[in-house]
Amino acid sequence: MASASAEPRPEPVRYAYRASLIGSAHEFELTDAGLAWRIAGRSGVWPYADIAMVKLSYRPVSMQQQRFRADIDNAKGGRIAILSTTWQTATLVAPQGNDYRDFIVELHHRMQAAGSSAALVGGLGPKTYTAALALLAFLAVAMAGLLLRALLTSEWTGALFLVGFAALFAWQIGGFITRNRPRRYRFDDLPDALLPRAVAKRNET
Repeated sequence: MASASAEPRPEPVRYAYRASLIGSAHEFELTDAGLAWRIAGRSGVWPYADIAMVKLSYRPVSMQQQRFRADIDNAKGGRIAILSTTWQTATLVAPQGNDYRDFIVELHHRMQAAGSSAALVGGLGPKTYTAALALLAFLAVAMAGLLLRALLTSEWTGALFLVGFAALFAWQIGGFITRNRPRRYRFDDLPDALLPRAVAKRNET
């Protein structure tokens, strides 16, 4: 007979997304045994202590700017990816921000409880990030040169276009670079910049 003081087991937590319109959904579940997954006819269970690395990143695409990704590696060299968006139609990629965030946060909680020593990293790799910064610096210099030339030749329409383009570029690319700064984080301090913002759910009547 179970002891009355025994702690209740945590309920399984599930998450699924469609990586494309073709094929079945990628399905994940946090169970007592570990991270269970089913992808393209393959399946497995990774004990939480066997997860070697979790990498969080911000990966916007043209059809969905609020898109995040978690790459999870196990000790045997396997890797699975979990995205915060799902394909619904040929023209709609829908966000699943709350469900994705809850799943990733709970995954970290269970890994910590299992005594995991996994590497927790965020953003781009240091070399990729440095290359991206160098490219941005080159583009900024080139754009500044074009703007100066437009002003000196009184090409006001061209100058306004360059200013608008620069603002849009800085908003989109700047956000990508800022969020994806290489970093290490802890189980109890996940980077908010690499997780969807929590959205309050409406009460259904």
